[in-house]
Amino acid sequence: MEISQRDLERLLEEIRDLTARVRNLEQLAGISPAPSTKEANPANRSLKSGTSPDSARAAPAPLPGNTVEPGRTVDLESRIGSHWLNRIGIAAVLVGASFFLNYAFENNWIGPAGRVAIGLVVGILLVLWSERFRLRGYEIFSYTLKALGIGVLYLSLWASFQVYHLLSFGAVFAAMIIVTGVTAALALLENAEILAAFAIAGGFATPALLSSGGNREIFLFAYVALLDLAILSVAVVKPWRRIVVLGFIGTLLLYVAWYGKFYEQTEFAYTLLFATLFFAIFAAAPLVLVRQQGDPAVPVSLALANGVAFFFQGYVMLMATSAARMAWFSLLLAAVYLALVWSAPARPRREAERNLRWVHLALAIGLVTLAIPIGLEGHAITIAWLAESAALLWLGSRTQSEGLDWFALAALALGVARLLLWDDFQPARLLFNSRMASYLAAVAALGFAAFATAKKEGGILRKVSPVALAALNVLALTALTLEVADYYHREITAGNIGLQEIASRRRGLLTARDFTYSALWMAYGAMLMTIGFWRASAFVRWLALGLIAATTVKVFVYDTSELDRIYRILSFVALGVVLLAISFAYQRSWIKLPSSEKP
Repeated sequence: MEISQRDLERLLEEIRDLTARVRNLEQLAGISPAPSTKEANPANRSLKSGTSPDSARAAPAPLPGNTVEPGRTVDLESRIGSHWLNRIGIAAVLVGASFFLNYAFENNWIGPAGRVAIGLVVGILLVLWSERFRLRGYEIFSYTLKALGIGVLYLSLWASFQVYHLLSFGAVFAAMIIVTGVTAALALLENAEILAAFAIAGGFATPALLSSGGNREIFLFAYVALLDLAILSVAVVKPWRRIVVLGFIGTLLLYVAWYGKFYEQTEFAYTLLFATLFFAIFAAAPLVLVRQQGDPAVPVSLALANGVAFFFQGYVMLMATSAARMAWFSLLLAAVYLALVWSAPARPRREAERNLRWVHLALAIGLVTLAIPIGLEGHAITIAWLAESAALLWLGSRTQSEGLDWFALAALALGVARLLLWDDFQPARLLFNSRMASYLAAVAALGFAAFATAKKEGGILRKVSPVALAALNVLALTALTLEVADYYHREITAGNIGLQEIASRRRGLLTARDFTYSALWMAYGAMLMTIGFWRASAFVRWLALGLIAATTVKVFVYDTSELDRIYRILSFVALGVVLLAISFAYQRSWIKLPSSEKP
């Protein structure tokens, strides 16, 4: 059989295109193709193509506009021709057919039963017709026809129930389930994830298409739960991550839509039961997906979204009944995530498994952190956050987990921030009050943080130690200063005396208070300096020098002009004694100071 020149040219063009694609794949894979001596010889190429070497040499160079960059222009042209024109063509046919049918309906050429029958027949024929294209290798065109046919079937069934009232709810619902099941079966048989997505979309659309405006909670959520279990079962045997995400989104949308329209307190038990069932299904899904090849962000994102969604579902429902119930709900949910962490391998082999484990741990810690302000009140929240930070630091040091250390520092920052910016104290007695207890808890937590992070071999965490040590001293000095202020405030407002006596008493007490501030700060600075020499810590000594410098400025600038003569004398004498003692200590010990000291 002779081959025409046109067929030969077409064959050579296809061979060149395939060769260019193979080279692109080799470049992407980092493979260097072995040079072919035959192909490297222009004479061989010319002889194979049926032309002489002279004519091959004389062939003109291709024009700039005729050159095609492999893998880019060809792919774009192919996508436009095979994908976009395909969809546009089908849409055009669909629009034209809809215009014709609408014209026929308006002129009563076809009755309601005929319209539904036409839709069902057309939908089935499109699905069957699509198989012919798939068997010939046109899979994209085949799936597009299937999507069109499946959509026509759903819309026809919807019209038979909602528009024309030809069929009962049960009959239409069963028919839609059959359409969904057949589509899912085709997806499994043809190994086509896109068909599985069509089936899931149709399955979740079924309740919305058949909604009559009534509340059928148990029926609706039981159906959705079965659909979710089917999706999870498919995900076990097929690495189709997108259908699991689609199932989660569909479940959440149906739940929120039903909740906003129908939920009442009398349905609390059933609603929470189904919400828990949905949570359990999509908590198991990441454990399945993480063992498969694919984008590692999908199981991690799904686990995070599922946990956050379930928490807010419980929050909306339980806070309407009792804050204590919501606190226990958060703690129980945290326990579930801790169980998932402990059940995971101690040393996951893949990065995706490690990331999922950390997400579960982060959710558990976050839920405990949220349970504290939900279940507690006032200063107990601050103390609980500080205690949580200390517990996490201890656990992090035992397990050598840097992630737990960062969670602990976040809880510590929350506790300190609430102490300084939110808590409002009205102490009834000095020292033994809730404010001093809260500050002591913060000082203890910061001290433990400084101690734990100082043991780190290097990195950012080791730099946390001096910051925590400085914050510790600032809080301790602040707490003592506030106690001094409260003492003198009570003395000023105590007793029933006349206005003249009140003014005289107030001035004397304010003068004594300002002197006490200076004395307290000098004493604290001297204590820090003593600890700095004792522990050979240059950082602590610098803290002491900074505080003493601030006290010196106060004595020379403020105390000189504001304090009475006796207090002024005492301030300068006390400051001088402290400064001389520190100077003497430096002169005695500076040679013995190590060149590299503790922070």
